[in-house]
Amino acid sequence: MSGRHVAFQEGAAQTFEADYVVAGSGAGGAAAAVTLARAGFKVALIEAGPWRDPEDYPSSMYGTMRDMFADWGQLVAMGNPLAGDAIIPIVQAKLVGGTPVINSAIVVRTPGDVLADWAERFGLGDVFNEQSIGAKQDQIERELSVTETSGLGMGPSGAMMLKALIQRGAEGHAIARNVRHECEGVMQCLQGCKRRNKRTANFLWIPEMMDERGGLVLSCAPVDKVLMENGQAVGVTGRWLHPQTRQKGATFTVRAKRAVLVAASATGSAPLLQRSGIKLPALGEGWRAHPGAGVVGVYPEAMDMHKGASQSVASLHYRQDVGIKLEHLSLPLELFAARVGGAGQTLTHKLEAYRRCAMWVSAVRADAVGTVKQTWMGGTSVQYQPTKKDIERLRTGSKIIAEMHFASGAEKVWPGIFGMKPEIGPDEVHLFDSAPLDNRSYTWVLSHLFGGCTMGKDPRTSVVAPDLHVRGVKNLHVVDAAAIPTTLGVNPQHTIMAMAMVQAERLAGA
Repeated sequence: MSGRHVAFQEGAAQTFEADYVVAGSGAGGAAAAVTLARAGFKVALIEAGPWRDPEDYPSSMYGTMRDMFADWGQLVAMGNPLAGDAIIPIVQAKLVGGTPVINSAIVVRTPGDVLADWAERFGLGDVFNEQSIGAKQDQIERELSVTETSGLGMGPSGAMMLKALIQRGAEGHAIARNVRHECEGVMQCLQGCKRRNKRTANFLWIPEMMDERGGLVLSCAPVDKVLMENGQAVGVTGRWLHPQTRQKGATFTVRAKRAVLVAASATGSAPLLQRSGIKLPALGEGWRAHPGAGVVGVYPEAMDMHKGASQSVASLHYRQDVGIKLEHLSLPLELFAARVGGAGQTLTHKLEAYRRCAMWVSAVRADAVGTVKQTWMGGTSVQYQPTKKDIERLRTGSKIIAEMHFASGAEKVWPGIFGMKPEIGPDEVHLFDSAPLDNRSYTWVLSHLFGGCTMGKDPRTSVVAPDLHVRGVKNLHVVDAAAIPTTLGVNPQHTIMAMAMVQAERLAGA
């Protein structure tokens, strides 16, 4: 039994049929699709972006943003423009396999305190608990060849951070990543791993679902609406969109015999349900993230940010008391230039120092809660701003990182905070204590996203009930980060995949 892949189409409208229709092919969608296919069902997986084979991934970040990001990465989170709140970039991919294709392949198991909180506050303990999630995460780690970063993948700046954490007496560890064999350390994680060492769904689970289990994949196929009949979901409809010319193609309909699973991401799932006519008090609410920013240390010797994995070392030492996770992050030169600031000679001198720079970052387990909505023009609007407490957390994390840089021998540090000196020495770390608590002073980036279709027992604050269906609609489910009701304080990829598999198995056995 073999399936097929249908890309951009023109001409007459086309109709397909499957047992289950999954809208979105990222961490949640791919995990749910392969689970249902393994249970013997025909699955149609629909992706708004194109299919890209690793051999065709661009080498530059410019090419990656053009070919693999959603709309060149233009989606941003905004606060109150009248109050002068900051505009924060959102990092997401748009291609078969979703954002895991362009992330750092970080695999972190769901913390037990998170699952306990979900059980107590949201009534999710019967479905998502350490036993069910842990079993799926064991399976995922086997299938995606999850291993601890070592060798060439560690990179000089990652190794320096790990040493600094140990010297500080703080927890630090080599990151577990879904990487086959030994990472070659060419720092192409954020552009997609051309060497196929990053084990992602676009060449593991999705081909299995399609080629081995008779599934259907539609790419370049944005879903416009979930089709409803007599109070239940019966399929989806949309129109093909050419990924380069933006030309609209034929319309398509995919009928679902059993159920529709929405996995369009934390910025896409709620707007899709809104377009489909679903009206629930909590739809689009409860949007959360881990905002973060980096601090650069400039060393007397080469740190060679271009060697190693993009991220190889992390620390959870401050996760609960401060509310931050520390990580090593190496950036390609194009992104580095955009993040360190400056122009003219100032920027030129910073770029000349690139090989001697190491960037370590704080990811904040933020209190802030925002919204994601469909705009009247058909776009997506994310309203979100970190709170004063969130800014204090980032400022604390930035100071800790600066201290670690200087303890490791850095000559100077670039704080990256407007209102501080652009460059400080070892005796000026105390300046962080008086750094401004203004969103606009920090180069925030949002890369871990949650909510908009949150799960829970209270109909006033949740879209998905504890039995995992969208409230008021039969045979409709959300199986991605949009359903997660809180932040995690760790990278969410592993949690999203495990939750999707648990949901899919329950559906397959129903």
